[in-house]
Amino acid sequence: MDLIFSTDDYAPSARYAAWRDAICDVYVNVDVKATDPAHYRGFIREAKFGEVALTDILLSEQRIRRNRRHISRLDKECYYLQLIHKGSISVLQRGEHHKSNAARGAVFCAAEQYELYGHGEVRSFYLEIPRDEFAQRFPRERIPVSASLNTTQGLGRIATEFCASLATEGSRLEEGVRAGLGNQLMDLLAFSLLTSEGDMPAAEGSVKRARLRSVQNWIEAHLADPTLTLERIATANGMSLRYLHVLFESDEMSASEWVWNRRLQLAYDRLTLGDGRTITSIAYDHGFNSSAHFSTLFRRKYGISPRDIRGLKS
Repeated sequence: MDLIFSTDDYAPSARYAAWRDAICDVYVNVDVKATDPAHYRGFIREAKFGEVALTDILLSEQRIRRNRRHISRLDKECYYLQLIHKGSISVLQRGEHHKSNAARGAVFCAAEQYELYGHGEVRSFYLEIPRDEFAQRFPRERIPVSASLNTTQGLGRIATEFCASLATEGSRLEEGVRAGLGNQLMDLLAFSLLTSEGDMPAAEGSVKRARLRSVQNWIEAHLADPTLTLERIATANGMSLRYLHVLFESDEMSASEWVWNRRLQLAYDRLTLGDGRTITSIAYDHGFNSSAHFSTLFRRKYGISPRDIRGLKS
């Protein structure tokens, strides 16, 4: 992991002030108040896994507050997840209280007010998770604001051990692999938070549906690329080709059929605009590598040729 900040780089009398500046500049805008500023120490190490940032952090006992003034700066649209190795932190948000320690993690939202109270010196993994991406993995009525996570057993323990492996091995991995692992980590954490005794099947189905929407959104952004393959889709989204096919089993189309169907739908919409673009250019703009192939698939789906669509419009 890359060292972002350490109080060891400062004289003892300047360490607390430097830490406060680092928190606001590097991490998130908050108010910080240490219990013993004269003997403060801390560091921040970070590794990126796509949209997910994994931080290894040491901090002396302190109180952290994020209020409306900080939130109005729109500096963070994310969740934070604490996985504590040493010490403990109390999280207060929306009237709920979550105690995180070596046996229990806590997730909270940076887009709403919160307070953190550290008890003793704390060593912890912090995950910074994009808010919208993470929320897509939950049914609408179960999107969390803050929550606790048991890290001693089950999926919570697996997620914690996964984070530890990422911290030690992540620097050796290629950027694309790291991004895929970040997506897998968000899946695992969402599944962990959704799952409670007796409702695992429902939670699993919710995560799969959310994962399918996430993959479809990624495909939509890359439809214009004629070299787009199922293997590339799977790799970019951090999954095996087999799991990609499993995700689309709940849809009416296979993954390949969904790709070509969306290309045809978007091309159809473009043809009806009557903006003077040639049929060949529209075909290439939507991921087809020949106008003949485009026309064949178009007629098979709509029972009419692209040229005839232009005639109907006029």
